[in-house]
Amino acid sequence: MAGILSRCYRIVPASVVDGPRGTATRNYLARERDSRRWFVKVYPPGTDLQGEQEALRLGEFARGSGVPVPAVRRSPAGELIVTAEGTAVSVCEYVDGAHTAEAGLHGRRWAAVGEAVGALHRALARHPAGSPRPVPASEVCDVARARRRLERLLALYGRGTTADGEFAAWARRAAEERFAALPRVATVVGGLPPMLTAQIVHGDLASPNVLLREQEVAGLIDFRPPRHRSAAWELGRIVLDPRTVLAGPGWPAGLAEAVAAYREANSGLPLVDLLAVPRVATGYMACSVYPLSEPVDHPAAVTPELERYGRARHAAVRVLTERLAEAEEVLRDRLA
Repeated sequence: MAGILSRCYRIVPASVVDGPRGTATRNYLARERDSRRWFVKVYPPGTDLQGEQEALRLGEFARGSGVPVPAVRRSPAGELIVTAEGTAVSVCEYVDGAHTAEAGLHGRRWAAVGEAVGALHRALARHPAGSPRPVPASEVCDVARARRRLERLLALYGRGTTADGEFAAWARRAAEERFAALPRVATVVGGLPPMLTAQIVHGDLASPNVLLREQEVAGLIDFRPPRHRSAAWELGRIVLDPRTVLAGPGWPAGLAEAVAAYREANSGLPLVDLLAVPRVATGYMACSVYPLSEPVDHPAAVTPELERYGRARHAAVRVLTERLAEAEEVLRDRLA
C-alpha cells in the first residue's frame, strides 16, 4: 500500500496501519512525515468502480457548497480511484479528532446533525442530476413489497436454508413478528401525505457515516451515487437511528430540535415533508427486512456488530410505532 500511495498519489507515508472496518472495503490510515494523515479505501474485486466514482463526485459537489465533506485526494492525472497491481484505491483527507454518530444523538448534537443535513439537502437540490420532484409516498414506504419480502424470507427460514445460530433463530422470530404487524404498519403508512419530495441525497446517511467532533458535525462520508430519494426519509434515517431512539425517552424533543435546525438550514423542503419525518422513519423501518434477511442471503455478513444492530432496529420499530402520535405532536408544536 505504501508503494501504491507513493507511485500513484505522490504520498510518501511514514506509516500505514489498518483503519476502521468498512462494510465492503478494507481501509487504511496513512501518515506522512509532516504528520498529515490520509484515509485510504481499498475496493474488493467486483466493485462497481464507476458507481464509486460517481459517489465521490457527489461528495465533492456537496463540499463545494460548504458542506463538511472530507476532501478527496485525486491522483496527479486527476483520477478519483486508481487501480494499481490489481488493487483499486481512493484517498481522502483524514478527519482528526472525530468519531462516528453510532453512540447516538444528545444535547447540541440533535441540532448540529439537523443543520448539517439541511445544508446538504439544500446543496444537492441544485445537483445537475435533477431537481427535487414529488413522488407517491407508497414509493418510500411500500407495505405490499414488504409483505412479499417477508413471505419469501419466512419461506426460506421454513425450509431451513439459513445459517445456524442464535441470531438466525432470533431473526426468524422477529420476521414473524414483523409480518404479523403489517396491518398496523399499513395504518401508519396510510397516514402519510399522498406525495413526498424526492431529490438527490447522500444515499447512505447512517450513523457510521456521520463524523462528530464534540457537539458538532465534522464530516459526512461514504456517499452513494446520485439518486432521487425522499428527503424526509434521509433526515429521519439519521436523526431516528435505532441506537438514538433506544438511548432514552427524550428522543421526540430531540427530533423536533433536529428538524427545526434542518428547516433553518433548508427552507426549500415543504413543511408537509418535515412533519412526515417520524412517520416516514417508522414506516420505512417497519417495512424493511434488513438485517433479518442476512442469515439467509449473506450469512458471512453476520457479525456481532450486525447482530446488535439488528436487535436494536427491531426494538426501535416498536418504540417508534408506540410513540408516533406523541412525536408528531411535539414536532408540530415546534414547527408551528
